[in-house]
Amino acid sequence: QVQLVESGGGLVQPGGSLTLSCEASRSDFLITAMGWFRQAPDNQREMVARINDGGTVLYAPSVEGRFTISVDTAMNTVWLQMNNLKPEDTDVYYCNAIVFMSNSYQNIWGQGTQVTVSS
Repeated sequence: QVQLVESGGGLVQPGGSLTLSCEASRSDFLITAMGWFRQAPDNQREMVARINDGGTVLYAPSVEGRFTISVDTAMNTVWLQMNNLKPEDTDVYYCNAIVFMSNSYQNIWGQGTQVTVSS
């Protein structure tokens, strides 16, 4: 079983920056993509940024130019650098990984980390 451990959330003022990190608990499974999603209460979980093992990166239009996703070479750890944060970025952020195990691709989620943007 693979677990994702997130860190880096917190409270920041508008215009500030935060970096989220997420590390997979095991390195002996193939991870083909990692990303970050966010979800507010009563809202759907939405994709923020995603990167695959081919280096293709996707961003939500609302964060394009402000957030940067990156991974280590082993694709075990993913970071989300968030700059120029806005109050509407306030959400619980979830790390996600697509892991190939037990002869199938499985969607793995972290426990979530709260990001609050407020003055």
